[in-house]
Amino acid sequence: MNLGFLGLQFSFGLQQANMSPIWGYLGAEEKNFAWLGIAGPLTGLIVQPIIGSLSDRTASRWGRRTPYFLAGAVMCALGLFLMPLSASVLMAFSLLFLLDVGNNVTMEPYRAYVNDRLEADQRGFGFLSQSAFTGLAQCLAYLSPTLLVTWFGLSKDATAGGGIPTFTLVSFWIGAVLSLGTILWSITRVPELKLPDAERARLAALPKNPAATLGEIVSAMREMPKAMKAMAWMSLFQWYAMSGYWGYVTNSISRSVYGTADASTAAYRDAVLTNGQIGAFFNLIAFVSALAMAPMARRVGAGRLHAFCLTLSGFAMLAMPLIGVKELLFVAAIGIGLGWGSIMGNPYIILADTIPPERTGVYMGIFNMFICVPMLVFAGTMTFAYEPLLGGDARNVLRVSGVCMLLAAIAVWRIKEGRGSAVAAAG
Repeated sequence: MNLGFLGLQFSFGLQQANMSPIWGYLGAEEKNFAWLGIAGPLTGLIVQPIIGSLSDRTASRWGRRTPYFLAGAVMCALGLFLMPLSASVLMAFSLLFLLDVGNNVTMEPYRAYVNDRLEADQRGFGFLSQSAFTGLAQCLAYLSPTLLVTWFGLSKDATAGGGIPTFTLVSFWIGAVLSLGTILWSITRVPELKLPDAERARLAALPKNPAATLGEIVSAMREMPKAMKAMAWMSLFQWYAMSGYWGYVTNSISRSVYGTADASTAAYRDAVLTNGQIGAFFNLIAFVSALAMAPMARRVGAGRLHAFCLTLSGFAMLAMPLIGVKELLFVAAIGIGLGWGSIMGNPYIILADTIPPERTGVYMGIFNMFICVPMLVFAGTMTFAYEPLLGGDARNVLRVSGVCMLLAAIAVWRIKEGRGSAVAAAG
């Protein structure tokens, strides 16, 4: 069921590993990297709640979620194919919107699909298996440039349009095939369950106009469970931290290990490949740990487990700017991997236990706003803070990210889990 998540998350992994270098190849200034990445959070903020509400109300011949899987996968594949052919910052910026709209159209129904398809006692493993596929897919995405150079003989100095390396182009084209292919495989092998006649009749009676969709989103936000509201602070800090990490880790490594910030140098391309290897390693850790977390979350609680993993991730981010030897970065990456594996699974376990089943899609979409808003806050603050407050040094962004991860750990520790204590709407 979750194999389609591999293609979807391979796409996200390519963005995380390569968009900052692509901005550098195309001549953008480091201080602008933050706002150039707003396509993901902006489209997620708008698209996912709408798609969530629409998919809750859909009763097509292909299923409730499947039409959105397919539409998003096609857009995602097209964006991945065209992105490495970008000849300017404006072209790449525009294509990133296409790519992220596709990702977000697919993402929310996939989250809701787990809740639809699985019994309550299976959902924890369902969401953590999605997290495992996230780790595996992003491991492959981060590692693909290194494999193309070392195993398949592509030159690290050969470039495509706009000075983008050929290994980046081929990686994105592989991602385009995976994005569409794995979604098609998933929906044909594990089709959606047939809706009961009573549920189909209920859906048919619901209004489908834009005003009804907006009204459902507003109503759901007004009646949001208390535990879900409490997760907002956790999300603010953890996603601000991840935005900082993804946006500036390559440039931090290029300074601390390779002694350069110049994107046109061979040393910088070495830093890109190193970040790919580190990203692959921490996503491999996320893949393995997510599977191990399923029984642990049942035993100690998803919230406490998440707080522990975020703490390790925070200390790892604080340590990375101090490391000047490539090999030691992999030690810090263990903490990053544990945090990332937890982020992609445990919050959804907490959420699934609090939301009403008939509103799964819209609440999963609204919860994505808890991801998008911190990313937009990051874009709006880091662009202006990067030079005057952080000295124009990417290593300082990672230090800020580390502190935010520790604050997220404190926030999640305070959340009361369980439907019984959380279903009442906040007044």
